[in-house]
Amino acid sequence: MHELSVTEGILKICKDEEKKNNFKSIKEIRIKVGELTGLVPSCIDYYFNVISKDTVAEGAKLIVEKLPIKIECRECLYEGEIPKGNYTCPKCNSYKIKIKNGKEFYVDSLEVE
Repeated sequence: MHELSVTEGILKICKDEEKKNNFKSIKEIRIKVGELTGLVPSCIDYYFNVISKDTVAEGAKLIVEKLPIKIECRECLYEGEIPKGNYTCPKCNSYKIKIKNGKEFYVDSLEVE
């Protein structure tokens, strides 16, 4: 259910940008979501359609790009992507890894009119 609060944050960013830049409407919103956030893009899209009614963002297309999990192994120094659920180094099978990417969530860009 945290998708609703995240979606409210997206809408706040849209409204803040509209105040700063004085545009008519938002056509497209690009967001980046890391695999480890647990966020469900279809839920974000649903909530966005509901809460954006009668705002500058009503009718905007939400484009979600999933960002992969990237690690750094502290044993063999491997750096690269791993699949969700497999938290070991694919090169040496060590559990001594540092997660470098996959927790991100941000609005990347707005296409406005």
